[in-house]
Amino acid sequence: MEATTILKEKFGYDQFRPGQDRVIQQVMAGDNSLALMPTGGGKSLCYQVPALLFSGLTLVISPLIALMKDQVDALNANDIPATFINSSLTGTEAAQRWNLVADGAVKLLYLAPERLDDPRSLQQLQQLPIDLVAIDEAHCISQWGHDFRPSYLSLTDTLATLPSQPVVLALTATATPQVVTDICQRLTIQPDKVVQTSFQRENLTFQVVRAQAQVPYLTEFLKANPKEAGIIYASTRKMVEQLTQVLQKQGIKAGAYHGGLPEDQRRQNQEDFLYDRLQVMVATNAFGMGIDKSNVRFVIHAQLPASLEAYYQEAGRAGRDGVPSQAILLFQPHDVQIQHFLIEQSNLADTEKNRAYRKLQTMVQYAHTEGCLQQFILNYFGEDSEPCQRCGNCTDQREAQDVTVDAQKVLSCVVRLKQRFGKTVVAQVLTGAKNQRIRQANLDQLSTYNLMASLSQKVVGQFIDFLQAEQYLQAIGGAYPTLKITTKGAAVLKGQAQVYRKAAVQVAQSLPEDDGLFEQLRTLRRRLAEEQGVPPFVIFSDRTLHDMSQQQPQTEAEFLDIHGVGASKWAKYGAAFLKVIQEAVDA
Repeated sequence: MEATTILKEKFGYDQFRPGQDRVIQQVMAGDNSLALMPTGGGKSLCYQVPALLFSGLTLVISPLIALMKDQVDALNANDIPATFINSSLTGTEAAQRWNLVADGAVKLLYLAPERLDDPRSLQQLQQLPIDLVAIDEAHCISQWGHDFRPSYLSLTDTLATLPSQPVVLALTATATPQVVTDICQRLTIQPDKVVQTSFQRENLTFQVVRAQAQVPYLTEFLKANPKEAGIIYASTRKMVEQLTQVLQKQGIKAGAYHGGLPEDQRRQNQEDFLYDRLQVMVATNAFGMGIDKSNVRFVIHAQLPASLEAYYQEAGRAGRDGVPSQAILLFQPHDVQIQHFLIEQSNLADTEKNRAYRKLQTMVQYAHTEGCLQQFILNYFGEDSEPCQRCGNCTDQREAQDVTVDAQKVLSCVVRLKQRFGKTVVAQVLTGAKNQRIRQANLDQLSTYNLMASLSQKVVGQFIDFLQAEQYLQAIGGAYPTLKITTKGAAVLKGQAQVYRKAAVQVAQSLPEDDGLFEQLRTLRRRLAEEQGVPPFVIFSDRTLHDMSQQQPQTEAEFLDIHGVGASKWAKYGAAFLKVIQEAVDA
């Protein structure tokens, strides 16, 4: 059977995406290869199709338990025999699965890298006819990567002990040129066997919202897009809990996910999100890496991530099915201090800490850039591109107001305070606060005292955040940073430059509105998913439902022409979906 035949009959796709066919050809020719494709770019098919062409077993190394289950569910739904063995199984369950693999009843076996460090597991693997080893999240093998994992380092030695000498395929969505070189050296991959497609995501729109309050923006956005699923990332467990409670009080179906929750609660919240029982998952970066939920329409970072690699990987979890989706970063200057604190509290060596600070600085530059956001990301990964013409910066038409006078008032106050105080005290002085600290320090005698009395302390504080975000002011220090005037700010204070501030970003329904037939199909999909105990996207993706809604197939042949519908899916679900479509057409 040819690769294109498998692609259509098992997965329902008419043609390969860019790069997939080349990777598959290299793998089938016995060449170790690296597939470098963005999240949602179709990396999984690069080893799933060869797995069905090889006579033996394909071993998939993945650090992600959630990903293993999602992918195994999806493969089994397409009548492809696959299983996983990880810490979520009992000893008896794991033994049963090893027996199935030994009997040749499984084509794809998913394992965590730590499992290969277990002598018993390694002994069992050495007795199997393994033709291909796919190493997912391969950036974890590099100490230059953003998510280095020591368990990946021993993979090279382990693979060398397998008698079948399988082909090795490394896969990742985020790798700088330096990380690519490291992966190739460790896994003996020749440079001409690296297949890199564009990091560009045509269906993903990026936006940075600076110096705006998180909660009002989030609640407005979610109420404007009530039917769409999304992930909200925060840097700390405390912030995850706070945001979840606020959203729940607003009547939004939100769940929390972080490492401090009991495992059964994390598992339940994750399942509720995968099954569309929750609209929003509020999480630390412990959630989502490898989650195969295809109908995530938005990813919002409520706080600044630690690196651009982490941000792009997390943002890329939106729109995996190709439907237009959004990636939004809410930036507050204080977020930088949080990341500084997390780096300082880590167990990293000094050289690794310095590397982490450099990555953080790149992330801060992304938050401040007025150029194309997607272009900034692509350039970071070594790819040249033109402005995308669709990100928040490329399409920003808000009017800018001259706020130079107010900026000079704030900057002057920082000078009068001898740059020894933080945002709170500066705002208190400018608004004429009468508290004990102000009086005892004689700060009410300053010429800038009460200079902005018509504004609230909160509004002045937000304006100070804006001046920080635009780098007129800089916060120096750890838990209690003090404000310093930058060179850019000094020019404003001297009357040599002006300051303009755009109006606050207004939230609107920015995601595609779904039609009535799509909603009926989505309802059917949810019912079938509940009956079968699988996430809805395993039945069909949102893109497939949109195609059904638009094309309205009436026959088996027409239904099989829909994107994502193969023979297995037609046999299982075709009649039920055709009935809904025909009833809608006849109505």
